[in-house]
Amino acid sequence: MTTDFDRAEFASNPEPRCPCVLLLDTSGSMDGERITALNAGLVTFREELGKDELALLRVEVAVVSFGDRAQVVQNFVTADQFVPPTLIASGQTPMGGGIELALDLIEQRKRDYKTNGVAYYRPWVFLITDGEPTDGNLWQQAAQRVHAMAAGKKVAFFAVGVAGAAL
Repeated sequence: MTTDFDRAEFASNPEPRCPCVLLLDTSGSMDGERITALNAGLVTFREELGKDELALLRVEVAVVSFGDRAQVVQNFVTADQFVPPTLIASGQTPMGGGIELALDLIEQRKRDYKTNGVAYYRPWVFLITDGEPTDGNLWQQAAQRVHAMAAGKKVAFFAVGVAGAAL
């Protein structure tokens, strides 16, 4: 659903957008060095985006985590508005739910762009994880959705395993 803030943002910044979802594993197995490195990586990501004036206007970042549950930690904001959250590790690995949530977020954002006449590039999703899903067959359904969307050029999906990941 497009908000008044979105309309104002789109009017003041007519640049084409590139929505990017950071889909991050915050399960208990990420505790310690892994979650520390993930949080540091978010800060570095923001710093690097800040070095590119065009990226600051075009890249929109959202953060979805999956640990205790899949949740939107940060809804879409332009890179210049992105403040890296500090993530805490706990719970299982509901990866399928996280993927579904990230893809739903992308689909909604694309509808917002269309409603407001804003051009956009193919959305990106970056999945960063250390382990295997714990949410039954949901991850398989989510994987099928990713494959279909990628084949239809509706999303670019990148899966990254941290050091020692069980992938």
